[in-house]
Amino acid sequence: MHISIKPIDYSPPQSAPPATVEAVQRREVVAAARSINASGYLGQNQIVFVVERGTNRAILRVVDRETNEVVLQLPPEYVLRLAQELKAGR
Repeated sequence: MHISIKPIDYSPPQSAPPATVEAVQRREVVAAARSINASGYLGQNQIVFVVERGTNRAILRVVDRETNEVVLQLPPEYVLRLAQELKAGR
């Protein structure tokens, strides 16, 4: 038999609020992107992590360091536009 005694004002530990968890995850992604960029693994390309203002959506881009051309974007631009149109009810 296991008996535990807790103070009257005891409340179990709460998990971190979602906003805090998201902030930690974003910092980890940014740190990972910096590490990959510093390694030179992508050659003349670099990873850029962006959070859109207004929508708060996370966007990951692979950008050519010399031309600043976006080589790859996740999610793609057309998906972001589609989501915006669906939200607007078009």
